[in-house]
Amino acid sequence: MTQLTVTPTSLILSFVLVLIALGISYREKLKLEKELIIAIIRMIVQLVAVGFLLQGIFQVDDNWLTLAMMLVMILNASWNAANRGKGIKNAFLNSLIAILTTATVTISVLVFSGSLEFTPSQMIPITGMIIGGSMNSIGLAFSTLRQTFTDQVQGIQERLALGATPYQASQSILRATMSRGLQPTIDSTKTVGIVTLPGMMAGLMFAGIDPTKAILYQIMVMFMMLAATAISTYIATYLTYRSFFSDRVQLQLKRSDDKK
Repeated sequence: MTQLTVTPTSLILSFVLVLIALGISYREKLKLEKELIIAIIRMIVQLVAVGFLLQGIFQVDDNWLTLAMMLVMILNASWNAANRGKGIKNAFLNSLIAILTTATVTISVLVFSGSLEFTPSQMIPITGMIIGGSMNSIGLAFSTLRQTFTDQVQGIQERLALGATPYQASQSILRATMSRGLQPTIDSTKTVGIVTLPGMMAGLMFAGIDPTKAILYQIMVMFMMLAATAISTYIATYLTYRSFFSDRVQLQLKRSDDKK
């Protein structure tokens, strides 16, 4: 099998395509040139740094070091998800609880079933896939909660005045939040194999693994990602919605985090 290589020429040609994206932004006055350049620089620096870091971790092959790296990834994912929930009380803590619980449950199933070995070369990539989906779904949940509570102030207050509990007053919002958080993962699951070939499956095939075996691994990962998205969205939504109500069961849209 021919070994895949990336040459300087291929890198230059691919960067030319990026210049086209910059040209489109400039021509259409999208004002995204600076953001695109910053994103490209960050991407290169982060990938190079992570590449050297993972190379060292893979060589050491230590369980505690692997766990430490996984925890750093979970903390970073929680922080990024919480950024979508600015103004929401305990957004980071709720994100951390949801992502840590989800990662622990799903990865434990994979390890104890014998599907994965607890080695850095297997655990770190799988952890990244699982918490990446959870991070995005929690971010969507936070933004949906904040926006929907703001939009439905009058309806919620009316239900509270009629004696509804915070849960009863916001039940429709919780359903809409979890639905929106799950939708991107459901949509991507529908198109796997027809529109997209996921990274893990493509990587295994690049490495020379039989496509049927690669497919089985990808199915397993998609199962875990669907479960992870559902669990993390559920936990984050139910931990967060109560912070929109005071101890006296009154709707409060200004969080203590907003105070300067």
